Amino acid sequence: MIDDEILAGIEAVLMISDSAVSANELATALGLDEDTITDAIAELKADYDGEHGGRQRGFEIRLVAGGFRIFSRGDYHEIVKDFLTSGQSAKLSQAALETLAVIAYRQPISRPRIAAVRGVSVDGVIRTLLLRGLIVEAGKEATTSALLYTTTHQFLDALGMNSIDDLPEIAPYLPEDADLAELGADNSEVLASAESELGDLDEEMSRVDD
Repeated sequence: MIDDEILAGIEAVLMISDSAVSANELATALGLDEDTITDAIAELKADYDGEHGGRQRGFEIRLVAGGFRIFSRGDYHEIVKDFLTSGQSAKLSQAALETLAVIAYRQPISRPRIAAVRGVSVDGVIRTLLLRGLIVEAGKEATTSALLYTTTHQFLDALGMNSIDDLPEIAPYLPEDADLAELGADNSEVLASAESELGDLDEEMSRVDD
C-alpha cells in the first residue's frame, strides 16, 4: 500500500503538467525511486478505474510518449467536446489567444515551432483550438513530418476579416523560422510586444462563439 502523501504528490504534479511526465521525473520531484513511482501509478490507475470499490472517475492516467498524463476518460469525449464548443467555455484563455496569434502570423506552422515561440508546451491549447474550429491540420512539415496548422474561415469570421492579410502588422516581434532554434525558454517580451501591437484583436478573439 502506497502512502497517501506519495499518491497526492504524484497527482499534484500530473495535474499541473501539460505534457507527459516520466517515472524518472516524478521520482526526482518526490525524492523517491522509480519502482515506488511505478507502483504508485498502478495504484492510482486502479483507483480511478473503480477497482478499489469506489466509482470510476471521469479521468484516467495514461502512459504516453514515455511518461504519464492525466486525461479525461474517453467515454466522456462527447461531453467534453460539447463543453469546449459551447457558450460555457466561449472565452479563450490567454494561452489560447497567444497560441492562436502565433499560428495566425506564422501559418502553416508546426507544434514544436509554436512551442518554441511561446516557450511552453502547447498540446492542450492546440486540442482546444482544433475543437473550437479555429485551426485545422494542414499537412506535414517536409523535414520533420510534424503536423502543420493553419487558421480556418471560422477564425476570419470571428474577427470580421476577409483574409489573413487583414491582420495587424507585427512582423518585427515574431521570430523568423531561422531564429526559432535560438529562442530561450522565456519569450515573454516577444509575446508582450505582439500583444501590444494586436490592439483589440485579443478582445475580438475572446468573443469567439459568444
